[in-house]
Amino acid sequence: WLINDFPVFFPSTVNFDHFQILRAIGKGSFGKVCIVQKKDTKKMYAMKYMNKLKCVERNEVRNVLKELQIMQNLEHPFLVNFWYSFQDEEDMFMVVDLLLGGDLRYHLQQNVHFSESTVKLYVCELALALGYLRSKRIIHRDIKPDNILLDEHGHVHLTDFNIAAIVKEDLKATSIAGTKPYMAPELFQTFEGSHPGYSFSVDWWSLGITAYELLRGQRPYVMRSSTPANEILQTFHKVHPSYPAAWSLEMKSLLRKLLCIDVQKRISCLAELQDLDYMSDVNWDAVLSKQLPPGFIPNKRRLNCDPTFELEEMILESKPLHKKKKRLARKTRDQGSDGSPQNGQLQQRLDNVQRDFIVFNRENRQIVNTKQMKTVETLCSLSFPV
Repeated sequence: WLINDFPVFFPSTVNFDHFQILRAIGKGSFGKVCIVQKKDTKKMYAMKYMNKLKCVERNEVRNVLKELQIMQNLEHPFLVNFWYSFQDEEDMFMVVDLLLGGDLRYHLQQNVHFSESTVKLYVCELALALGYLRSKRIIHRDIKPDNILLDEHGHVHLTDFNIAAIVKEDLKATSIAGTKPYMAPELFQTFEGSHPGYSFSVDWWSLGITAYELLRGQRPYVMRSSTPANEILQTFHKVHPSYPAAWSLEMKSLLRKLLCIDVQKRISCLAELQDLDYMSDVNWDAVLSKQLPPGFIPNKRRLNCDPTFELEEMILESKPLHKKKKRLARKTRDQGSDGSPQNGQLQQRLDNVQRDFIVFNRENRQIVNTKQMKTVETLCSLSFPV
C-alpha cells in the first residue's frame, strides 16, 4: 500500500479465530493456559488467556502489560518464547512455545527422583538463561520448580515473567516480589524497611533452592508464604541447611556457593559458575544447543499436568473458552437491545487496557498497540489527491 508515495505497513495481526482450542492444561495467578493449534500452519502452541475484568479488579493489568513488554524482546533456547499476543473485549491472550513435559513441581509431586547429573544439567541450562536475561538487564524474581517447564526431551525452559524487573545499569531493584520460600535473604531486608536494594544475585539464590529441592524433595529452609519476614531472616542466620552424605562433595560445594547469605560471596553470574572445578568438564556449546541428553525424560504417552484443569474449564468455568464466539455474539445482541453501560470508572479502566495492550507477532517481528492501529486505520480512510 502506498499513500502519496509513502508505504503503509498493515500489521499482520493474529486473533482468536486463527487458533483451534484443543484442551486446558493449567492455571496460574494471572490466567489459564490451554493447548491450541494455529489453523494455517498446524503448529501447536500454549495459549495463556487473562480475563480483563478480573485483571482490572485485582490491579493486575500493569503486570500483564509489563510481561508483554519484556517477553517481546526475548528469545532463548531455555526460555518459553513468546509468539503472538492479541485481545478481544473479554480477554488478553499470549501465545507461547508449547512444552509438553510438564513443570518440575508436577514431577516433584509425582515423586520423581532427579539424579545429580540431571540436576547439574538443569543448573547449566538455567544458568545460560540467567546469563542471557542479565544481558537484557532483567531479574526474573520468581525462579522455582513451578516456573520451569520441560520439553519432550527433558530440557528445561524458564517461564512466567509477570513479576520480572528491568534494572538500569548500576542500579538496584527495591520493590518486594517473589515466592517467599525461594526469595533471597536480601529481599527480606527490604521487608524490614532498610531498603538496601538487590540485583541479579537473587535469581541465583532461587536457583540454588530449586536445585536442592529437586535433589532432596524438600527445601533447605522451612518457611511458608505466611511466615513473617523477621522470622525468615532469623531462620537464615540460625538454620544451616543439611546436605545428605550421599551427595557428591562437588554438588554440596555448588549448592553452598549458590545458597550463600553474603551476596558478595554468592555465585551470581554465569562466568562465576563456569569457573568452578565442578563445571570444568561441561561443554557449554553442547549445553546451549541441547546436545547433552537429560537423565529424566518425561512420559510422552500422557499429558504431564493435573487433569482437573480441563474438567474445571468444562464444568466450573462460567465463561469457558470453547463457547466464546457464541457468548460474544449473544452479548452484542443483548447490548444492542438494552444498551446498559458498565460502571463509568471501571469502563474507563477497561478502555485503558484496550488502548495500552501490545499486539505482537513474532513471525513478522511486528509490535503495535491499539493507538498505532487506529492511526493506520485513519490514514487508510483518508482521501488523498493523486
